[in-house]
Amino acid sequence: MMPISISPVRRRNRRFRRGVPRPLALRSKAAPWVASVLLLALALPAKSDAAALPPGAGPQEGAGIEVILDAPMADVLQVVEDVANDQVIHGTYVYEKEKTLTGAVAANSSAHFGPWKGPGKALYKVYAGALAPRNFKHSSDIGTITVRYLVQERKDSKTRVQIDAVFVEDGRRTVHESDGTVESSELKEIRTQLQQLQLAQQQAAEAEKQRNDRRAAEAAQEKQRQEERARLLAAESSANSLEEHVSQLRHELVRLVAGRGVELKSAPFHSAVTLQPMPPDSEVLILIVTPYWYGVETGAGRRGWLRRDQVKPIS
Repeated sequence: MMPISISPVRRRNRRFRRGVPRPLALRSKAAPWVASVLLLALALPAKSDAAALPPGAGPQEGAGIEVILDAPMADVLQVVEDVANDQVIHGTYVYEKEKTLTGAVAANSSAHFGPWKGPGKALYKVYAGALAPRNFKHSSDIGTITVRYLVQERKDSKTRVQIDAVFVEDGRRTVHESDGTVESSELKEIRTQLQQLQLAQQQAAEAEKQRNDRRAAEAAQEKQRQEERARLLAAESSANSLEEHVSQLRHELVRLVAGRGVELKSAPFHSAVTLQPMPPDSEVLILIVTPYWYGVETGAGRRGWLRRDQVKPIS
């Protein structure tokens, strides 16, 4: 039997698909069955990385990034939705002159990862037609980049976020996981936007507190003005009441000298000494009341006695 000599054929294109090497040319024709076996083996497609994963699972274990963010799920979910809709696959690119890969679209499902059946919510960002994107292991063909975000609420008012990124070739469906750059870049964008959201919320809370403080101060000032008005009204009312009371007392206790020839006596007797004559209609203050006499005080402060028929009420 003649010896078999096998030599590799030159690669026409060095950027060939990983896992599918060019067939070997057999220089000997002595064993055609050997060549057939080799060609059949080399023609078989390479085994996809996703074949070992359960259906719809994708690279859920041992890949991606998982973090706990100190923020409620509502805030984190809002930020993740914004990042999923920003049209950028962070942490990768295709051409050296253009280091930002734009044109991605948000999605509610993924053909690679399958439906998420666990707790929380899954969001996706997909870029189709990427040519050997950077930072995906051994990528060398055209395919689709998928970024999955899992957002799960925790009991301590914090939120768990898991990010996975894969590149799946369009032809042989070979799966290339990210080397971690895409996940860390997406997480960085999430953290940045979350900090901006929290800062905006803090500023809004401070502004609301200032408005509440200002309203409280204005309410306190208005209350003070109302209390001062009430005290003023009370004082005015009290003064009016006092004037009314004085007027009433004046009407009750002050009398006018009736007519001429009235004399102020030193005692309630006709024979008592005359202290002074009293001008007509002059006012006297009643101090003492007896059946026939009034003990009075003149406007000058002199005290004496007048008969009751010598005075009249103020009209």
